[in-house]
Amino acid sequence: MKLLSVAAAALLAAQAAGASIRHRLNGFTVLEHPDPAKRDLLQDIVTWDDKSLFINGERVMIFSGEVHPFRLPVPSLWLDLFQKIKALGFNCVSFYIDWALLEGKPGDYRAEGIFALEPFFDAAKEAGIYLIARPGPYINAESSGGGFPGWLQRVNGTLRTSDKAFLEATDNYIANVAATVAKAQITEGGPVILYQPENEYSGGCCGVDYPDGEYMQYVQDQAHNAGIIVPMISNDASASGHNAPGTGVGEVDIYGHDSYPLGFDCANPTVWPEDQLPTYFRTSHLEQSPSTPYSLLEFQAGAFDPWGGPGFEKCYGLVNHEFSRVFYKNDFSFGVTILNLYMTFGGTNWGNLGHPGGYTSYDYGSPLTETRNVTREKYSDIKLLSNFAKVSPSYVTATPGNYSTGVYTDTSDLTVTPLINNGTGSFFVVRHSDYSSQESTSYKLNVPTSAGKITVPQLGGTLSLNGRDSKIHVVDYPVAGTKVLYSTAEVFTWKRFHDGKVLVLYGGPDEHHELAIASRSNVTVLEGSQSGITSGRKGNAVVIGWDVSTSRRILQVGDLKVFLLDRNSAYNYWVPELPTDGTSPGFSTSKTTASSIIVKAGYLVRNAYLDGADLHLTADFNATTPIEVIGAPTSAKNLVVNGDKTSHIVDKNGIWSSEVEYSAPEIELPSLKDLDWKYLDTLPEIQSSYDDSAWTSADLKETKNTHRPLDTPVSLYSSDYGYHTGYLIYRGHFVANGEETEFFVRTQGGSAFGSSVWLNDQFLGSWTGADYATDGNSTYKLSDLKSGREYVITVVIDNMGLDENWTVGEEGAKNPRGILSYKLKGQDASAITWKLTGNLGGEDYQDKVRGPLNEGGLYAERQGFHQPEPPSDSWESGSPFDGLSEPGIGFYTAKFDLDLPQGWDVPVFFNFGNDTTPTRAQLYVNGYQYGKFVGNVGPQTSFPVPEGILNYRGTNYIALSLWGLEEGAKLSSFELSYTTPVLTGYGEVEAPEQPRYERREAY
Repeated sequence: MKLLSVAAAALLAAQAAGASIRHRLNGFTVLEHPDPAKRDLLQDIVTWDDKSLFINGERVMIFSGEVHPFRLPVPSLWLDLFQKIKALGFNCVSFYIDWALLEGKPGDYRAEGIFALEPFFDAAKEAGIYLIARPGPYINAESSGGGFPGWLQRVNGTLRTSDKAFLEATDNYIANVAATVAKAQITEGGPVILYQPENEYSGGCCGVDYPDGEYMQYVQDQAHNAGIIVPMISNDASASGHNAPGTGVGEVDIYGHDSYPLGFDCANPTVWPEDQLPTYFRTSHLEQSPSTPYSLLEFQAGAFDPWGGPGFEKCYGLVNHEFSRVFYKNDFSFGVTILNLYMTFGGTNWGNLGHPGGYTSYDYGSPLTETRNVTREKYSDIKLLSNFAKVSPSYVTATPGNYSTGVYTDTSDLTVTPLINNGTGSFFVVRHSDYSSQESTSYKLNVPTSAGKITVPQLGGTLSLNGRDSKIHVVDYPVAGTKVLYSTAEVFTWKRFHDGKVLVLYGGPDEHHELAIASRSNVTVLEGSQSGITSGRKGNAVVIGWDVSTSRRILQVGDLKVFLLDRNSAYNYWVPELPTDGTSPGFSTSKTTASSIIVKAGYLVRNAYLDGADLHLTADFNATTPIEVIGAPTSAKNLVVNGDKTSHIVDKNGIWSSEVEYSAPEIELPSLKDLDWKYLDTLPEIQSSYDDSAWTSADLKETKNTHRPLDTPVSLYSSDYGYHTGYLIYRGHFVANGEETEFFVRTQGGSAFGSSVWLNDQFLGSWTGADYATDGNSTYKLSDLKSGREYVITVVIDNMGLDENWTVGEEGAKNPRGILSYKLKGQDASAITWKLTGNLGGEDYQDKVRGPLNEGGLYAERQGFHQPEPPSDSWESGSPFDGLSEPGIGFYTAKFDLDLPQGWDVPVFFNFGNDTTPTRAQLYVNGYQYGKFVGNVGPQTSFPVPEGILNYRGTNYIALSLWGLEEGAKLSSFELSYTTPVLTGYGEVEAPEQPRYERREAY
């Protein structure tokens, strides 16, 4: 009945949208793509043409950053991210939703607490950020299973195809999640403007019907059935044209694709491979989807790092501010008007949510660090570009031309792409022909203007382009009624204020620049040295030349003030929008952009608003900082910073000046070594007295996993029995005949996994793991087994997450975890009777607050001892610094108090010693698994934990599991540290739920 009602709803919704029935697929109604004209009757708020989106009738460029709410399980910090992204100059965020976290048990959809989407939507709306929803069902995202829940391993159908069993498996999730997203659409007053069905549906193999348009249509119909009426947009993994408009069944409304041109070689961050700068995207777009805006739904803003990798700081080095200057401006040369940077904030793979190709951190080398800091130069550099886009509406309608050498410059060492918008603003993107060049190249610029073709500089000297840099030169550029005939310095922003206009330009170090303004006025230097500044008249324009200086100069030409900055100084400027009502900026429009003020304030300006005569700034500071406000409204008399009225002076140019003092607070963090640690053996399963009668019997003679047939008498695939996350434990019982000499076992847990084996309480050995190995074979010698005596083989496996499922047909997410094969030399394999366990309850997981992936199968985890206030008073004292004297797994718990000052954002880290022995540890903080340390693989040794998970003013409970795989294990060091405290105007951080220990009916 449920399927019939879904089909009926699909038919009604689609008919309302102008669709007609196409045919029946596996019992489901498959519908024609709705006629666009009739679809427009559903909503007219988000529309588009070949140039850009329109929102409420206004042409808009979407500059977006990727954020995954599930990688920061502190909902009260989501607004912090949105404000920092808004301050970056973006107007949008793209976000994935992880199915595996919301439907850990088939049919049991839970999106509550830290997994609720509504607070995310509310925070976006408060910050004035649009959203692009990407719920899958498949997301990839370097998440376990690519977002697929583990129980899909039991689905008898190929994943990501129109196989009926798979489609049915997705119905409950999409019906629920899309309905939630539908309530947050802009048509309902929410922030969601676009919806992406599926994700990177871009590769198939192994005989599957790919691309399967009927599948893509089904996924879209699911969303439409649930109430989605905003446009559907795709993200093809490359510019291949899959599902673009006009391709038939499964086509989307707006075609978009991804691009990661530098790849992921973080080990060589200074190396830019040859021929990786895209140059064909504009041509491909005109061939594949000329009627839609050019859209890059994922463009590289960082890189993932695998187990054994060099670390995310090197990933940042690969995709740093130089990358952003060259590659993002190259994107602009194609006329991109929907641009999303992946990732803008990476976050953390807490609670086993990551795939086995990555470790706990998902920092990604993003503009925002894992600790939400804005200290990376890439953040500041992108801010310059995004603010330029906000004040350059003529860019959106300009027509890109072909890139060329020797046409617009006098050297073939440079390549220029024109974007022409006759008379209303044209743009010339200049880069090195060898895009990776680190040379500084001198040149003259030859550009067509409304005053004719001009060779620049006109007043003498040459321009220069430094290595790994590029520029956007503007021509016939309108500034509030004043025409900038050309500027070789780049535009940061411009504003019309009550007392005139302001244009802010910047240049790189040691550069010479020239600016021509269509004006009969003379040039006056209002601030700074006149040294190096020349001016003259050329036709109807005044021409100004200057050498870039680290000291600001302000020039006056008519009613236009021109601020000349060096690039590093420009980083300190912010352009907060003043809301017409209230304290929240609202969504960016031409009116809000026009009402912005310009603020120089260092680290971060979150927002601004006017309350009577008080001009309020909300800002963060990491040093004593001078503040300047340019363009304060005439009604404003007082400056209020973070709620405190601050004295200020007004100079002759109308600029308000003040200063915020910074005095770093004294931070005292406890010594983890000195805590009152309690110890528990968390591998009691190897003791002869252990009773596993309540464990799950491995009794399936056929696996439900269609991807890999069995090599064992019964299935030992953990997902066959509902265990998909964290540590797995197997106990194999057999009666010896005295002839057993070897035990062979092949275990699989994903990249960098480990496993250990015991015979009764005798340690046999371990597979210690390697970054390249997803499974491992081990043979262990047996001796002196007594005939007629019962023995137990215990196998512990570290499940590092499920593989992703990017290529349709490979069925990667069905790669099983557990024991793939085994042999007992001297007996038949069927002589062993197996039991297994994982997280307590499997799919009936116990901790509904922290979700289905947070816990594994260790004894202490199954009992809930990793949660706050465990019953540890009766446990023996024991420290992880003393550790284990022999192979095994110990569990340690302690508590400590913190009293960090309010009003400060203090990044706190748990740091493990750089121990390369085969030692594995899991870190729990107030019940949340926030660190997975693998000493012999690495690279991560430092684990940041955000406020909210860590109680900054209160008691914290931490727990560690410590696994010695070859010998004993102990921590060489384990300590808390912090980085520069940030004086913040953000406000209180509310901790999510931290359920305390309650006795479980465990085993």
